[in-house]
Amino acid sequence: MTDKTPALRLENIVKTFPGVRALDGVSFEVLPGEVHALMGENGAGKSTLMKVLGGIHQPNEGRILVGEEPVVMANPLDAKAKGIVFIHQELSLAEELTVAENIYLGELPRKSFGRVDWKTLHARTDEILAQLKVGFDARTVVGTLSIANQQMVEIARALTVDAKAVIFDEPTASLTDAEKVVLFEVIEDLKRQGVGIIYISHRMEEIFRITDRISVLRDGQYRGTLVTAETDEDEVTQLMIGRSLDLSRNESHAELGDVAVEVRGLSCGDLYRDVSFEIRRGEVVGFYGLVGAGRTEIAETLFGLREPSFGQILLDGEEVRLHSPADAIARGISLVPEDRKGQGLVLGMNCRDNMTLPQVDDLKAGPFVAEGAEVAIFDQYRDRLDIRTPGWRQLVGNLSGGNQQKIVIGKWLSMHPTLLIVDEPTRGIDVGSKSEIHKLVRDLAAQGYAVMVISSEMPEVLHVSDRIVAMYHGELIRSFTSDEVTEDNLIQAISGIRPDEKAA
Repeated sequence: MTDKTPALRLENIVKTFPGVRALDGVSFEVLPGEVHALMGENGAGKSTLMKVLGGIHQPNEGRILVGEEPVVMANPLDAKAKGIVFIHQELSLAEELTVAENIYLGELPRKSFGRVDWKTLHARTDEILAQLKVGFDARTVVGTLSIANQQMVEIARALTVDAKAVIFDEPTASLTDAEKVVLFEVIEDLKRQGVGIIYISHRMEEIFRITDRISVLRDGQYRGTLVTAETDEDEVTQLMIGRSLDLSRNESHAELGDVAVEVRGLSCGDLYRDVSFEIRRGEVVGFYGLVGAGRTEIAETLFGLREPSFGQILLDGEEVRLHSPADAIARGISLVPEDRKGQGLVLGMNCRDNMTLPQVDDLKAGPFVAEGAEVAIFDQYRDRLDIRTPGWRQLVGNLSGGNQQKIVIGKWLSMHPTLLIVDEPTRGIDVGSKSEIHKLVRDLAAQGYAVMVISSEMPEVLHVSDRIVAMYHGELIRSFTSDEVTEDNLIQAISGIRPDEKAA
């Protein structure tokens, strides 16, 4: 592999911003037909390096080579023209346009007098969509698609050009397991065509499944490259954060308090049916299942976003009716949503204002908000949660994923909830921050909070949960204690196999 001329090479890239040296002499290469992982904690420099490659930032020092030719990436269109294609984690689609118009935006095939050749456009698009095995066609309006299918439209863009290198940035964050399989097949096809793949992900299982080599950045510096088949998660983690992580199963036996929340026979149309469970103070209950199992919909019902069709919700033994998030918040229920950027934060606001947003009315002194009280709340939870930011004036959009998640958690902890619901707590977060969030969840339980954790990652639910609820197609199949759960019986449960059926 190493005797090939790299499809793409970055040499000694330096990028500085006022007061910050974001990249300090970073070198990186990807070979033709190779999947090369780029890893590092949030803030390690991965995004800055890719923005230099994509022409968004110009490097202060260093050079970029495509094949053996030194190039200057003046802007993103220039990068695309040179065969560098980006599949962004953050969707960049025009929702009012069709799939075909989005895929060929700026490059629509034309007939005489500049008219769009719709027949050719749709035929080309449907040919690409067939490779991706999706259930929509060229004429579908993008805004009507799910987030996962919109991500597939982003991926389809990469198949329209003669790419030298394709950069995938957290491509599976919104995909189902079936869609991930299709994505990995597409990557294999690109490999066979000699395209170099740069794969950015925090998901170790994906890295070890599809990559050939792994390069690591830390604090804006290149830390080394490992051959995937010759390394393991611990070595990669050590290179990323300088220490090992405790990813063992939770085997603690915490002292549990009274039942904080009880759900009896709860149903919501076709989303979930006859679900019953309870969560005690001091307990973390993990909800595990495949996409569409009904976990998030239950959380949304508890937070007043959905009206149940049947069943009861009891808080401290008293039945409650929750018609809105305001009702849930008033009753002591808080939700850290799966989409922290779209639903949990206002990215253009500062850290203080995000953290105190739900209680602005309670912090008023006359017609104005008491700034001192807001700053005091922010300072308290910045210290308590170890939120790394220069100060409360920092825009939340400029924080790393892990620190953004801590801002959302701090916002709700400052409301002193009875039940804290955390949906996909570490999605898009690096392994170091993931470990901190896991510790935080366990610490909150130790302080007497009732915590409901929804996760699609088995190691995560095994690591943080005292009990695990397994769901399948809207049904609660089985509940496990940390002592009795195994990977095998958990997988069987989320596949719809009940204990009596297994015995039969």
